[in-house]
Amino acid sequence: MEEMREEASDNHSQLNMEGALITRDRVGVQDFVLLDSHTSEAAFLDNLRKRYRENLIYVNLHAFMTSSFMAILVLVSRRYCELTCNCGKVTCLRLQPAYKSDQRTYIGTLLVSVNPYKELDFYSIKQMEIYQGVNFFELPPHIYAIADNAYRIMCAEYNNHFILISGESGAGKTEASKKILQYFAVTCPTTEQLQIVRDRLLLSNPVLEAFGNAKTLRNDNSSRFGKYMDIQFDFKGAPVGGHILSYLIEKSRVVHQNNGERNFHIFYQLLEGGEDDLLRWLGLERNPQKYMYLIQGRCAKVSVINDKSDWKTVHKAFSVIDFTETDIESLSLWPQHLFGVIASVLHLGNIQYEEDSNGHAIITNSSQIKWISKLLGIHLSILQEALTHRKIEARSEEVLSPLNIDLAFCARDAAAKAIYGRTFTWLVNKINGSLANKDLTRKTVIGLLDIYGFEVFDTNSFEQFCINYCNEKLQQLLIEMTLKVEQEEYEMEGIEWEPIPYFNNKIICDLVEEKHKGIISILDEECLRPGEATDLSFLEKLEEKVGDHAHFLTRKLADQKTRKSIDWVDFRLLHYAGEVTYCVVGFLEKNNDLLYRNLKEVLCKSKNGIIKECFFPSELDNRRRPETVATQFKNSLASLIEILMSKEPSYIRCIKPNEGKEPGKFDDVLIRHQVKYLGLMEHLRVRRAGFAYRRKYELFLQRYKSLCPATWPHWHGPAADGVERLIKHIGYKPEEYKLGRTKIFIRFPRTLFATEDAFEFSKHLLATRIQARYKGCLGKREYKKQKEAAIKLEACWRGVLARKEAKRRMWAVETIKRFIKGFINRKNPLCPENDEFISFVQYTYLRKLRDHVPKNVLDKNWLKPPAILEETSEMLKKICMRNLVRKYCQGITAEKDAQLRQKVVASAIFRGKKDGYLQSISQPFADTRLSERERSPKVLQLIRGETVKYMTPVIKYDRNGFKARERQLVLTQSAAYVVEMAKIKQKIDYATLKGISTSNLSDGLLVIHVPEDNKQKGDVILQCEHIFETVTKLCMLANKQNAVQVVQGSLQFHISSGKEGMIAFTTGQEPQIYKAKNGHLTVVSTRTKS
Repeated sequence: MEEMREEASDNHSQLNMEGALITRDRVGVQDFVLLDSHTSEAAFLDNLRKRYRENLIYVNLHAFMTSSFMAILVLVSRRYCELTCNCGKVTCLRLQPAYKSDQRTYIGTLLVSVNPYKELDFYSIKQMEIYQGVNFFELPPHIYAIADNAYRIMCAEYNNHFILISGESGAGKTEASKKILQYFAVTCPTTEQLQIVRDRLLLSNPVLEAFGNAKTLRNDNSSRFGKYMDIQFDFKGAPVGGHILSYLIEKSRVVHQNNGERNFHIFYQLLEGGEDDLLRWLGLERNPQKYMYLIQGRCAKVSVINDKSDWKTVHKAFSVIDFTETDIESLSLWPQHLFGVIASVLHLGNIQYEEDSNGHAIITNSSQIKWISKLLGIHLSILQEALTHRKIEARSEEVLSPLNIDLAFCARDAAAKAIYGRTFTWLVNKINGSLANKDLTRKTVIGLLDIYGFEVFDTNSFEQFCINYCNEKLQQLLIEMTLKVEQEEYEMEGIEWEPIPYFNNKIICDLVEEKHKGIISILDEECLRPGEATDLSFLEKLEEKVGDHAHFLTRKLADQKTRKSIDWVDFRLLHYAGEVTYCVVGFLEKNNDLLYRNLKEVLCKSKNGIIKECFFPSELDNRRRPETVATQFKNSLASLIEILMSKEPSYIRCIKPNEGKEPGKFDDVLIRHQVKYLGLMEHLRVRRAGFAYRRKYELFLQRYKSLCPATWPHWHGPAADGVERLIKHIGYKPEEYKLGRTKIFIRFPRTLFATEDAFEFSKHLLATRIQARYKGCLGKREYKKQKEAAIKLEACWRGVLARKEAKRRMWAVETIKRFIKGFINRKNPLCPENDEFISFVQYTYLRKLRDHVPKNVLDKNWLKPPAILEETSEMLKKICMRNLVRKYCQGITAEKDAQLRQKVVASAIFRGKKDGYLQSISQPFADTRLSERERSPKVLQLIRGETVKYMTPVIKYDRNGFKARERQLVLTQSAAYVVEMAKIKQKIDYATLKGISTSNLSDGLLVIHVPEDNKQKGDVILQCEHIFETVTKLCMLANKQNAVQVVQGSLQFHISSGKEGMIAFTTGQEPQIYKAKNGHLTVVSTRTKS
């Protein structure tokens, strides 16, 4: 930083040598105060022209303002440029302070910027660091000096400031505000959290420019709204938040542009830079010529504006200023809402009407309205009705009246303007939400006012009237806070002064805003009165009520020569900046700015999140007529003036050197006109004759009393006498100051510089002595405090330990007593004597039980409980077993479940009845006992209509000779089949199955009993290796579990009609089956161990 300062000092020295290096005739003087003919406008312009052509910065000024005083300097300085507009060459005019009634206030620095319309290269971070914390006189004038001065005064005196940027359209106001924001962002203290705030402050500009700026005839990036931004700083001087107020967005530009002008930038940026998916979703094409609202000015494409690049900047800004990805990405909800609103405006402009046979308007092409319906979330038929009908209230009922073509187009345009205007307000509020500081501690602010410039077009309408009225009010503010207050103060304080004449534009402001008599009041009356009010009737009222005003003129009131330049529908105002002729056509409509009620109702029902926040249903309940646009603007302007009057001002007055935006061209007539209406000559005269600094006696004495032994530390007596004694001791010369009635006036800045330096030096000496004494006092006090604290702490700690030990022993004794008493009474009902013991027993048992809980359903072990917990233990045991069972059941698969169900059936049939059952329990049942190779495809084809459930190999015994034959038993869902390779030998329907018989021995023989009819050959005798599995599956498929009989000894079976056979079962050494001599089938099986 020191290197920067040294470099700045070298630059300063070089500039001071300029008079010797460059002839004065060629480059002019560095300081306008040094002009010999300071009252000559020609000399002023000639010097300004020389400085402008040389691109020089001038310093070394005798009258300056530091943190508490002002001076004048008009110098030409290099200025910045972005694209072909909003660039300026700096002329710096620093003005002397004006004061409020009982405290010091300052006029602040007035910087005059002349736009060079070309790039200049001294707005780098290095340049910012050079100007940081440096007084004006140390460095050449610069916009950074203005910003730094306001910031340093704010931090030193903890008060609020504002910087007012004004001038004609195209003079560089918007770029000035950007440079000031960038300076604060780079030079102020920072943290990671504060960096987020800074980024949001900086990037709020491109968003607001995209939605609020447009190309006009005078300016490629003209602000079509007024903006006042408060930058909030904490006590450390770090920017912690901000707030933006917007004024009068030019909504009419949405639906109409003059030749050579464009709509708002965002429309072109969206079409040029928007992703293909986004445009497809919005129903848009890249060609702006396709949209009626974008082609009226016939200059949709401008060579110096890169809409694609600007779109990227805006898109980036959205993410930084707290608009989340969910808000912004093209496929998310929010920008579907925001960009959907923008697209819906373009689609609205493309809606065309035709006249039906009844003269009513109908929409010719439904494609546009379908897109609007989708983007705004409004039902198609409701939207179509709202754009072609108007709701009329007649007493207690509402009637829909069809619109003619003219009214339909008006309704369409009114909807587009209302949607865009309210969306812009919503956007400003969204940005304010992201800039809001949640900390409620006091903040200081620096306000930045970037307001529309004074505008004069070939055709000037309602918007130009409001904009120029705004400029009149700001000019009045400047007059009030500088020239008028300055001179009035000299007279009030009894200072010798020769009044300097100046034009006070209050008479013009009164013409516009005076109650009941001003133009705005007349306009409102005409808008609100019953009957047929027209723009011409408004003009007639103006001629009637303000026709005799010196600054008002119409064709009817003008003389013969002037009348030729005023049309029958025009009126002319003589503003402070010159004459402006306004066309009254559209004044009433724009002032009313009415939206049909049914259109408002439809928009209130929108599903678009933004439109929902912009149009509230509560508006429909309010039957009062809303304030007119002019009245709203007047009230908001009054509020703005009130805000500005409460802050310390600085000014930047922007001048454009020519109308053609040509670098190096100096239009004398145009610049003379601006110098005149900006009042620069009057300021120069006031500063040349005035005092650089003034302050109340009490405040001056309070600040500098340490410089004089007689006034330090306390002065007993009148403050004026104390100040007089003080300045004599300091050594002020008579020509350096004047004493007024309540204030001291100091003429030269160098006088106060010397006083301030002496005060700073005395502060350091005094602070050093106070610090030394105070540090010694603090050291002794701290030592005593620590010693006393140590002694007290030791005593207290010993007492604490002793009491703690005694308390512990007492607790142990009481606990043992209660335990013994509880043990004695453990068998008694619950009472105070045994409740703790019982609780302990319960706790102990439950802790032990936790480690001995059964792990599975087969574990029957359970910890034996004490007598008092037997019931509880039993309940816990049941709960535990249920839980184990539940866990076991939850772990059973579908296959295992089927197995278990079959085993349950098998148990019901065979348990305790047939040998070998217990050994079979552990063997799972199979789905089939035949491999794929063993199955006969032909048999499967014969029974293909049925699902095979089970197959097993069996040995079939003939009913007569009992000859054994190998067969297969096939079970389906409806029948059992005994098959031989490729042939079905016997089919047994489950419905006809009479029963199943088997013995109680370990043999595998089973008999399937069938009815005695011609369809069946007789009962089937089968031997199966898996007897339990086969019988279980057969009876389950037949659903005849109760039909199974386990017999002992013998069983009868049906051979044929009227003929029975017998099977005898016995045990032996070897299992065998044979036909006995008695003709019975004998089955021998071994006895298994149970």
